[in-house]
Amino acid sequence: MNIANKITLARVILIPVFCFFLMYDKLPGWSKWVAMGIFIVASLTDFVDGKVARKYNMVSNFGKFMDPLADKLLVCTALICLLYLGKINVYLVLIIIARDFIINGFRTVASDNGVVIAASWWGKVKTAAQMVMIVLLIADIEQLAVVNIVLEWIVLVLTVYSLCDYLVRNRNVLKEPKKEDN
Repeated sequence: MNIANKITLARVILIPVFCFFLMYDKLPGWSKWVAMGIFIVASLTDFVDGKVARKYNMVSNFGKFMDPLADKLLVCTALICLLYLGKINVYLVLIIIARDFIINGFRTVASDNGVVIAASWWGKVKTAAQMVMIVLLIADIEQLAVVNIVLEWIVLVLTVYSLCDYLVRNRNVLKEPKKEDN
């Protein structure tokens, strides 16, 4: 297993640790800061593993599969925990998770047709905005309440736009191949 894949696995391993500190209310005052630090480190591994894989020619099938899955697990875990804690709107969480299911299904169909679809620029911007939003929601700083609301709307727009962009750019994946007459 190469270093890029180990970085991706580290992100997955950090998820339950992050979740524990975010949800554990017996450590008032500092557990959310530990959770936030873990989330930031895990989020940064998302950017590091891809750069390492490309720079050192370590791109692998495992990495192509596990990297986006690790991202979804991290973000969805954080969103579900924040939802449970009453810090985020349920509809936003549902839209984000639904978008991820749609994209993953679309990638599965593409893969069955021998097509590999790379992440788009909009998808990367959306992921970065989601991660920033999650960090601010974990911090739960009262003076940033308006910023959090604005960022939630930005994430919503980016989530929907990146889905539409993805589907439009790759619409040919869903077309049935024409049958040849014998």
